[in-house]
Amino acid sequence: MTGRPAVFLDRDGVLNQAYVVDGMPTPPRRLEELHLLPGVVESCRSFAEAGLALVVVTNQPDLARGALDPEELDRMHALLRSELPLDDIVVCPHDGAEGCWCRKPRPGMILDAARRLELDLDRSVAVGDRWRDIDAAHRAGVASVWIDWGLGEPLQDAPGARFGSLAQARDHVLRICGADGTG
Repeated sequence: MTGRPAVFLDRDGVLNQAYVVDGMPTPPRRLEELHLLPGVVESCRSFAEAGLALVVVTNQPDLARGALDPEELDRMHALLRSELPLDDIVVCPHDGAEGCWCRKPRPGMILDAARRLELDLDRSVAVGDRWRDIDAAHRAGVASVWIDWGLGEPLQDAPGARFGSLAQARDHVLRICGADGTG
C-alpha cells in the first residue's frame, strides 16, 4: 500500500485504564469508568500532527457476553473521539469461541482498516498491552510495541519494543513510522 502510515492502538490498557481483577486486566463497562491514561492525549496529538492515521482496534467480547451495553460502548467511543484525533475506531464484538476474522490475535481489524483508509502497513505500528495485540500486529505485517503493565502475562511473539506507557513509546512510534524527521 502507498498511503499514509498508521498507529493502530489497542483501547484498554493503552488509551484508557484497564482494571485488574484477579490478576487479569478488564475493560471499563460504563462511561464513568473510562479514564484516559496520563500522556495519551499529548501522544495522540503528536502522532496526528506528524501525519499519522490513528485507528483504535479493540476486542470487546463483553458485547457478545451481554456484560456491555452497546449504547454504553457508543458513549465511551464518543468520548474518545472528542478527546483524541482518531481516524477510526474498529471493534470486534465477538467472544473468542466464535472464531471470527476480526478478533485479535487475528489481523482482521488492522487489515480491514488499512484497506478502507488506504494505509501503508509497512510504515505502521500497533501498540497494545496484551499478547493478542502483539500477535495481531505481526500477522498484519506491522511493527509492534508492547505496553508492559508488569502483570506477568506471557507473550506468544516477542514485541518489537517494550515501554511502560504510550507516552514513553511516543518517540519510538514516530521513528518507526518515519514521522520523526529522520526518514
